[in-house]
Amino acid sequence: MPEPTCRLCSTPLRHVFLDLGQQPAANSYVVPGTEANEPRFPLKVRVCEACFLVQADAPVSPDAIFSDYAYFSSFSDSWVEHARRYAHKMIGELALGPDALVVEIASNDGYLLQHFKAQNVPVLGIEPAANVAEVALRRRIDTRVAFFGKATASALASEGVKADLMAANNVLAHVPDIGDFCAGFAILLKDDGVATFEFPHLLNLIAKVQFDTIYHEHFSYLSLLAVERVFAVGGLKAVHVEDLPTHGGSLRVHAVKAANPRAPSPALIAMRQREHDAGLDAIATYDGFPARVEAVKAAFQAFLNKAAAQGKKVAAYGAAAKGNTFLNACGVTAEAIACVFDRSDAKQGRLLPGSHIPILAPQMLATVKPDYLVILPWNLADEIMQQMADLRTWGGKFVTAIPELIIHA
Repeated sequence: MPEPTCRLCSTPLRHVFLDLGQQPAANSYVVPGTEANEPRFPLKVRVCEACFLVQADAPVSPDAIFSDYAYFSSFSDSWVEHARRYAHKMIGELALGPDALVVEIASNDGYLLQHFKAQNVPVLGIEPAANVAEVALRRRIDTRVAFFGKATASALASEGVKADLMAANNVLAHVPDIGDFCAGFAILLKDDGVATFEFPHLLNLIAKVQFDTIYHEHFSYLSLLAVERVFAVGGLKAVHVEDLPTHGGSLRVHAVKAANPRAPSPALIAMRQREHDAGLDAIATYDGFPARVEAVKAAFQAFLNKAAAQGKKVAAYGAAAKGNTFLNACGVTAEAIACVFDRSDAKQGRLLPGSHIPILAPQMLATVKPDYLVILPWNLADEIMQQMADLRTWGGKFVTAIPELIIHA
């Protein structure tokens, strides 16, 4: 098998960051009775010694993952509120009105664009998953079903589409040809337009052992350092960055066309220095991560073994991709965790990939009556503990496992 090369700069990839072995696709939920046919794929992540883009090998095609998708953004109240705040902030900063256009890439079910439309700002969503785009269209959010890159951007530009603002929330990591993807923004933006990209920050993934954010849908794991190099290939440049608490710690990078004279903000300069001080531009920083992952896995397996020995029932909340990576990496099955609760009716009645744990509606909590409820999307722990507060009425306790195992009294 030929040695893989960096998908951005073509440098041979010799440095393995983490190898999670054979894993199912993290958002491919299983119909009961079809478990035996579930495919698994290698999940190995490497780091480029030249441009420091951390990237997974790509054994699964984007079409297989995203054409029919089980993730709907609107099922997280806190994420919808995050989107609302962003919309109002950008409307004010850019003075967006009825003559402007906001384009979101990977617009999902309209969770973000609905807030611009409510303020009479025209919107266009680009979403590759037809089943998710249909939900946005029912909300009267103008949406095109397509993968985004130079070809899609050129086709839209030929129709006269030009954007004042483009948004890409938690999608930059999902594209295999990241240079082509960013080049599409340079084509579709107006000369004075702004694009914002939100993505989980690699700095937090390493510091907080967030290995569960690694799955086949995520082709890249991003630092500002690497993203600025991606932008340079795509005809963009970063001008500002915000440090956000979402998804366990994210960056929102503001970019403009490379020819735009806008200077980098003090926040951008400071973040560059912070990443340098953390060693993200030194290959040695990426060593030692697998041992830290093994320690987290061992602590969770010990918790499950102790609960079983005590006759305690364990359930989980959140049929999320990160939870599937975590459970499969830990070798968990339905023998150890009775069920997982999730608000998405698209997932209820199915089984988690790999572990084959059944997915139930949250209303079934009192019927199952678990002693422990493991919160798999730990970034939403506070929201979930409020939603599932009935657990405490029979003495049940919440559990989070990353970056360390905590039983919440």
